[in-house]
Amino acid sequence: MTSGKIEELKQQRQKEIKLRNSQLKYFLFVALICFIICFYFVYKNTTYVIVWTIGILIGFTMQRSRFCFAASFRDPIMVGTTSLFRAVIIGLMISTIGFSIFQYITVSNTLEYSISKIPGQISPVGFHTIIGAIIFGIGMVIAGGCASGTLIRIGEGYMMQVIVLIGFIIGTTLGSNHFEFWDKLFISSSKTIYIPEYIGFMPATLIQLIVLGIIYWVAIWYDKQNNIMVDL
Repeated sequence: MTSGKIEELKQQRQKEIKLRNSQLKYFLFVALICFIICFYFVYKNTTYVIVWTIGILIGFTMQRSRFCFAASFRDPIMVGTTSLFRAVIIGLMISTIGFSIFQYITVSNTLEYSISKIPGQISPVGFHTIIGAIIFGIGMVIAGGCASGTLIRIGEGYMMQVIVLIGFIIGTTLGSNHFEFWDKLFISSSKTIYIPEYIGFMPATLIQLIVLGIIYWVAIWYDKQNNIMVDL
């Protein structure tokens, strides 16, 4: 068999695989459902339209960027790349600036304010935080992804992640039902630390951005030293 014939067979095989793996019909079906739901929300409540559209755009962005919190902490150890980790850092920088501005505007005209009335979820930090982080970290490794990564893979057709989603639902339900017990045992007695309360909004924002910037720079250096994907 000549090399030209072999190349022709390879191209034919690639076309067959491409046609077999095409998910265009599924995309069109899901897109149609999304538009129908969106039009329904137009007559129901315009706020639903905005939330629905933003949710779809966030999901599309996360799927195309392969964004996953579990991978952002796993990849630097396994393959030495910090691209997703740096994306998380950038996200934290943006949210730091946004929340700082929003919170400052909210309390700027108030001489005395309560942490419970500040926009955002400011929760007590204590022993329960450490235990929860360890359990969640172990769960992410076993599941192969965080909540966002799990939802992305379900959308891509990975049925194994459906089991993980069921676990999320069961765990969330149990946690919600038993929250009062854990709140009395650990959370309510822990201290709520809100740095702007001690040093002000501007210094707190600058310090956090500087720390995140240093971590970002270290991540770049680490990537250059350890990224094995560059040589592949």
